Amino acid sequence: MHYRKDKKGNDLSILGFGCMRFTRKGGSIDIPKAEKEIMKAFEAGVNYYDTAYIYSGSEDALGRIVEKNGIRDKINIATKLPQYLITSRSAIDKYFEEELSRLRTDYVDYYLMHMLTDIAMWEKLKAIGIEDWIKEKKASGQVRNVGFSYHGNTDNFIKILDDFDWDFCQIQYNYLDEVSQAGRDGLKAAAKKGIPVIIMEPLRGGKLVNMLPKRAYELISANARKWSPAEWGLRWLYNQPEVTVVLSGMNSEEMVEENCRIASEADAGELQDKDFAFLEEIKKEIQSKEKVGCTGCRYCMPCPQGVDIPGTFRCYNTMYSESKADGRKQFIQTVGLTREPAFATQCIECGKCEKHCPQNIPIREKLKEADKALRPFHYKLAIGVARKFMFRKPSK
Repeated sequence: MHYRKDKKGNDLSILGFGCMRFTRKGGSIDIPKAEKEIMKAFEAGVNYYDTAYIYSGSEDALGRIVEKNGIRDKINIATKLPQYLITSRSAIDKYFEEELSRLRTDYVDYYLMHMLTDIAMWEKLKAIGIEDWIKEKKASGQVRNVGFSYHGNTDNFIKILDDFDWDFCQIQYNYLDEVSQAGRDGLKAAAKKGIPVIIMEPLRGGKLVNMLPKRAYELISANARKWSPAEWGLRWLYNQPEVTVVLSGMNSEEMVEENCRIASEADAGELQDKDFAFLEEIKKEIQSKEKVGCTGCRYCMPCPQGVDIPGTFRCYNTMYSESKADGRKQFIQTVGLTREPAFATQCIECGKCEKHCPQNIPIREKLKEADKALRPFHYKLAIGVARKFMFRKPSK
């Protein structure tokens, strides 16, 4: 197993165990099966285990397994404050104490503000007193490192990154999301500040393994590397020294074995120009079903009316390269739940964006088309309710 350093110089396994996708049996987590997988990963050198308050049963399962096997002081546990449920300082303590109880521990190694999508969410927590809370918990040793997990655009990611002395951060990043969400620019910005980056969704929830176009599978099978689709995705990440840990939601012993092997072989800087060219071929095959030829270059930005043009097109394309549900989910996370509205309906058709588009996309026309697909009536209602909930004024 290869390791990379956190901000304090501690060794973290480059493969982390994502505990969101434990196998379920009869409506609850199959703990004996999860235990075999976790212990197999532990014996192979994995020392980072990621869970969250809202992963149903996950914290409790991890806590039981760790306690039973006596490995608490040999691993790092990461879990997350459900900031979207927080409206008061007392609520922070309530959720944190519940998490400690579930995990059967008296401290958390890596504690995240869960699923920030906008600087406004962090500012809401600050108004409640999260900075003092963090200071107290770090002083007591109950929290060793503080970070945040992020779904949103690059600009807001960097604003959050610069607003606090973070110990680490967690982003969605893979060879398809290179220029979306925090993206490569966010990864580089964190690395420049010496902040370790934990990667989630390295294979788009398995979609870069199980939902590739037929031609992509044929290309991968014929490539001289003889790597599986999963190995291509993981090695692309490990190739970047700015990546600290890559989380994988492993739910079979075979998956654990394969991922541990890759994490024991892969090195930063190992990929060659021909490998990057090959992955571009795979991306083209994946993107062949897309509706808009947007590359995410952002030459169209900023929009005078605040429309997130590349974000809207990326989610619209995801509806057809993956599924409608996935595209709409990503739209809600990255466009729908930003404090400043960024919807396509804000467009006044000034045409400024089209003058700068290298792909000559009829942006005004395509924005209307994308918004109609991404926000059917019931989604508009749901996003409206969510916005009122997320951006309500906190209690003192």
